[in-house]
Amino acid sequence: MLDATKIYLLVFGVLTIAGGIIGYVKAGSLISVVAGAITGILLIVAGVILHAHRRLGLGLGLLTSLVLAAQFIPRLLRTGRVMPAGVMALLSVIGIVITILAWVER
Repeated sequence: MLDATKIYLLVFGVLTIAGGIIGYVKAGSLISVVAGAITGILLIVAGVILHAHRRLGLGLGLLTSLVLAAQFIPRLLRTGRVMPAGVMALLSVIGIVITILAWVER
């Protein structure tokens, strides 16, 4: 489970950075690129350190996924738009679930 979590966090991080860049290009949103870069980097760091520092990597991945879910789930419910809110909400919930499952697994 730890290997799957690592891969997910790395992919989720890259997608989050890409989403921030797309938000900047399409809407000129500086906050999108900054927030996407920060949270994407945190997810990538969580994935990279996961094997050496299991608790720290899982904690960082879980916290970042929770922050993203708190941002995008209400936005999805408010706007009903699949892009970007729906996709990011889904990815965030998967991040929460997969990190919790990896945490409880021994």
